[in-house]
Amino acid sequence: MVFRRCLVTSGLIVFFAFGCSGGANSSIENTTKVVQENNLTQLLIEAKTTQKAEDFFAQGNNLLDRQHYEDAIKAYDKAIAIKVESPEAWINRGIALTSLQRYQDAIASYDRAIAIQPDKYEAWYNRGIALTSLQRYKDAIASYDKALAIQPDKYEALINRGIALTKLHRYQDAIASYNRAIAIKQDLHQAYYNKACSYALQSNLELTIENLDKAIEFVPNKYKKLAKTDPDFSKVRNTKQFQELLQ
Repeated sequence: MVFRRCLVTSGLIVFFAFGCSGGANSSIENTTKVVQENNLTQLLIEAKTTQKAEDFFAQGNNLLDRQHYEDAIKAYDKAIAIKVESPEAWINRGIALTSLQRYQDAIASYDRAIAIQPDKYEAWYNRGIALTSLQRYKDAIASYDKALAIQPDKYEALINRGIALTKLHRYQDAIASYNRAIAIKQDLHQAYYNKACSYALQSNLELTIENLDKAIEFVPNKYKKLAKTDPDFSKVRNTKQFQELLQ
């Protein structure tokens, strides 16, 4: 069973439009112009500061993609030091921490993002992954449910939710979660494979074969190889039907 991370790649780009006006003809107009110029200077400073934060954010994303996780965290920290209210930087920082198996720190990073923007799907989704890695399955399901309340059509969250439910031996609920994912994306081979796992854990050979066959139909080499060693299939692995399917 494989988890999928959800990276926030889009930066926050701020555009400012400045107009021109005629010369001032009175003291009142002069005063207004001074205020406008002060505002313009402030806007320029804010724009430069924002751009610097976005540069560090982009640098962090590049390092994260290259799997340089420690350096990515440093870049995100610099972005956050400039612009602390950036849920995107906190989320991607959490992903880097998760990749280093620093799950508690990752959850703290996701929580900071959620405190800034409670309806941030990526924060809840990746938080669920970190919680699952800590075997906190009930909390992980709660996080995935939050993510799905925000974006119900995200099949990735439904798959990972199903995995957490399987770990709790809630096989029927897990299968229902996978079925919801398949309803969104019918060629979702990961969901079929995980359904096969859930059925195998219940010693339901017929439905194990049916769903594993569907997964193999989409990606033959991957799932034949996985199924040969996946412990979820231990109850059905020695059956003739299972062995024939993997040939």
